[in-house]
Amino acid sequence: MLQRIQTIFMTIAAMAMILMLFFPIWEKSDQQFEAELREYAIMDAFQLQYKQIDQEANEVLLGTQNTFLLSVGAITAALVMLFSITRYKNRMTQVKLNALFSLITAGTLVGTYLYISKANGLFDPTVQGTFLAGFYLPIVAMLNNFLANRFIRKDEQLVRSADRIR
Repeated sequence: MLQRIQTIFMTIAAMAMILMLFFPIWEKSDQQFEAELREYAIMDAFQLQYKQIDQEANEVLLGTQNTFLLSVGAITAALVMLFSITRYKNRMTQVKLNALFSLITAGTLVGTYLYISKANGLFDPTVQGTFLAGFYLPIVAMLNNFLANRFIRKDEQLVRSADRIR
């Protein structure tokens, strides 16, 4: 029964993890706008780029760091959730797969935080970077996973109560 409400929540969770691949996660720039060289860092699910920008708006790439593990975590979580959607006949398997999704998503969030804490020390440690849309998408996915689990358990209770009546 793919028309259940939890399928919608699980689809949104999978889409949020896939969208994490396309949106930037974090950025930081120095506060000296009138300086000759400005420093800028931006992170997405694949890499962290560290750049300098001069007065003529020419960008010079100073370095990159691979953040490929974040994309692997996001893709794995999305695949687990899509597989969970197809297991609609066995609700307890869905609950277990959704728990696995939560673990993978939490690991992705922890990895994101670790990369960000390392990147904060690149330049001017007193200035904190800003979180962008890609950082909040795993949180949206976890909230939708929580709602999906709630409705799956509600369906399971309904089926068990109907079995008792028979």
